[in-house]
Amino acid sequence: MTARRDAIGIAGAGRFGTALGSVLARAGRRVVLWSRDAAVVEAIRTTRRCPRLPETELPGSLEATADPRRLAGEARFVVLAVTSTTVRDRARELGDAIDGSHIVVHAIGALAAPDNDRVSQAMEQGLPTLKLGAIAGPALPDDLAEGNSSSIVIASAFDEVVGEGRRLLNTPPVLRVYGSHDLVGVELASALSGAYTVVLGLSDGLGVAPGTRAVLLTRALAEASRLGVAAGAEARTFVGLSGLGNLLVRASERSADYQLGRRLAGGADPAAAPTEGARAALAGVALAGRLGVRVPVLQGIAAVLTGRLEPRRAAALISDTVAEAE
Repeated sequence: MTARRDAIGIAGAGRFGTALGSVLARAGRRVVLWSRDAAVVEAIRTTRRCPRLPETELPGSLEATADPRRLAGEARFVVLAVTSTTVRDRARELGDAIDGSHIVVHAIGALAAPDNDRVSQAMEQGLPTLKLGAIAGPALPDDLAEGNSSSIVIASAFDEVVGEGRRLLNTPPVLRVYGSHDLVGVELASALSGAYTVVLGLSDGLGVAPGTRAVLLTRALAEASRLGVAAGAEARTFVGLSGLGNLLVRASERSADYQLGRRLAGGADPAAAPTEGARAALAGVALAGRLGVRVPVLQGIAAVLTGRLEPRRAAALISDTVAEAE
């Protein structure tokens, strides 16, 4: 029982899940990584590399399995690290293997498709445990894999989830973990930071002046906070690690959301290779509509992503709107 309590399960062998597992295993934690793809599991076992993070050699202590029952049997604490489009299906699969004693936190920086629920709400529908939470913050897969110092926040309504998450995931100096009880805020701040990262990539690609960029960033944070509060979150969460911290780190070429924004500025097809940030932008606009919240920055990038507005025209409209908001 002690071994199970001290092990960490990671559901999903994408870049983030694999990088997180690598950090934890190198710190001496027992890590079991679940992938539905048997070829990925075999590659990890035989080459110590994951096809989705091929540049990183994985520690021998990181175990891989294609069986969710093994994950559930060997780890009480599980990190769900899949995409927002598959989270409902993966939660149902995992739900067939776990029980009420398990703790499950997600690391998904978007809202859950197709209904744009918060991910924890989607998890509630597929998992038999109430001990749910989220992790978020400025921890990019590449930074984790390279051993660069990163930080995240774990949020849950349950003290046990926050406490166990900090105990198991905190592995300084590479990864420092902070706690929060504002689950709604952390989930929305994380999702919206991805959306605004696309906006910053677009503005940088169009050569927006630094002063205008600063105003845009300030208004984006105010907009996110306004939407979050309307949804039941705490305003301060949006200037913390999951919001502002996320945004500052992701506004770089290492982020798929930022790269998408740059490509949009160059005339790329907005329908090609959508990112979690792009999906979060569309979901955020839908949420704002339901709550009656004005979100001009999100509406501008959503119009670009759906092909209704040319990027340069969207940037001008956003700039005009945020200037009026001042």
